[in-house]
Amino acid sequence: MKKLVRGLREFRETYFSTHRELFEQLSHKQKPRVLFITCSDSRIDPTLITQAEPGELFVIRNAGNIIPPFGATNGGEGATVEYAIHALGVEQIVVCGHSHCGAMKGLLQLGKLEEEMPLVYDWLRHAEATRRLVKENYEEYEGEELLEITIAENVLTQIENLQTYPVIHSRLYQGRLKIYGWVYHIETGEVFAYDATDHHYVSLPQIFGDDQEASGSSNGGFPSPVACELPQRFNGAAASKNGPRNQPRQQNQPRQQNQPQVGQEGSVQEWGAQELAAEFRLSPEQAERIYRGSKGR
Repeated sequence: MKKLVRGLREFRETYFSTHRELFEQLSHKQKPRVLFITCSDSRIDPTLITQAEPGELFVIRNAGNIIPPFGATNGGEGATVEYAIHALGVEQIVVCGHSHCGAMKGLLQLGKLEEEMPLVYDWLRHAEATRRLVKENYEEYEGEELLEITIAENVLTQIENLQTYPVIHSRLYQGRLKIYGWVYHIETGEVFAYDATDHHYVSLPQIFGDDQEASGSSNGGFPSPVACELPQRFNGAAASKNGPRNQPRQQNQPRQQNQPQVGQEGSVQEWGAQELAAEFRLSPEQAERIYRGSKGR
């Protein structure tokens, strides 16, 4: 505690005193540029790794950087997402996992947590879609390699969960929102971003122009966002699968996103829960909840 108090004194005497104008402006309003969703782990600090100034990031932190699907819980995550997008007008979201994540370690051995840490067990059940996907599609991996895969896949699962929120769905439909998936490596300080064009994680460029458009890593630009728009209509029939879902991957290269095909007829209301689960890789419980919501029940 003494160290924290010394830090407060140093903050007042050094940083605050040289940034009075900024804090005066922030006292009247906030206009963050990014909603940053990450883990509660003490080893990751969003403002430190991004070198963001106060007021630039609107942050959600919890064990495992989990965003439960819309309607799954009355926790603060959904309210914070809604406030950031609707009230603050945030147009970019980053979901950031990290290496050596204890929550993901727990997810891989979920049954052992139920007796010793029942609240953690209940919370991690919101990441069931991640656990199921990893269990059924990465049987050949184990240990640290399996953990790294789980961390990377969980980021994409949480982005899928975000898209179940009405305010997110609407802004994506309008083309007014972009969502990025990152994984931060504690031991190297490096950040890998999921590129929706090339369908794998790539190391973020160390230097790039502030006015550079997101053009995909294959073009030498910033990795394409995982979600930046929604087709206005889904194909009424379940899209055919492009062969086996998984090929052997290199490290930090999780699944290719099977996006719904754009069609002239049909909509999400015509889909059943099973089709949703198959297409978006949701757990049966998540798919059923989303399906019920789409039917207005």
